[in-house]
Amino acid sequence: MDNRFDIQFEGGAVAVALRAEAGSPLPQVLDQLGLVKKQPVLVVVGGAGKLSREDQAQVRSLFVKVLAPLAEALGAAVIDGGTDAGIMRMMGQARRRTRSRFPLVGVAPECMAILPGSSAAHADAAPLEPNHTHFVLVPGTYWGDESIWIAQLASVLSDGLPSLTVLINGGEVTWNDASQNVGQGRPLLVIAGSGRTADALAAALEGKITDERARRIVASGLMQSVDLRSSEDLARIIHEMLSA
Repeated sequence: MDNRFDIQFEGGAVAVALRAEAGSPLPQVLDQLGLVKKQPVLVVVGGAGKLSREDQAQVRSLFVKVLAPLAEALGAAVIDGGTDAGIMRMMGQARRRTRSRFPLVGVAPECMAILPGSSAAHADAAPLEPNHTHFVLVPGTYWGDESIWIAQLASVLSDGLPSLTVLINGGEVTWNDASQNVGQGRPLLVIAGSGRTADALAAALEGKITDERARRIVASGLMQSVDLRSSEDLARIIHEMLSA
């Protein structure tokens, strides 16, 4: 059954979308979307909640000056949660502002995603971000149900080439994102100073455990942190990790 369809956004942007089913073979999902396997993958997780205006500007700058240009230069695909909010909006806007062409894949629970021209099926539903090129709408009734899909799709898409998760700020769902990506053996780069989950994980790296969920993530040996204001260090680390 072909569950692929196009999403037409106001302003003319068109994205390729797929309704995935429980148990859908992930290579087949990527094939139906027209995504070529064996490319570096950057996974972006987290949020932008409770950031000061200054820190929001700093995070936005990371997307425009570091993440989007690096993805473009390295021929990487980017995977995130795909909604028009927080860091996912920043990622989409950065792709547009830098006139990049890398695949930007949003993965979200279908019942939580508001498609153009549709109404919300859930009180916490959110619209999709219009600068993404592809969407995978997955089964689930809560935010966080997409976490395992994001982590596994990144592994299948990279297909042995380097992949990396960048974690910025974030709330409860971000803990699951971090755990799922580390569970795939994927390095996790935490942006210290961006707040909330990111800061709790960065503190845990220094031995200051404020949330027990950090222990297993730290114990994986896959996590490192870089300060929000160290954009040059961030660019260098991402370049090294995705070029390995």
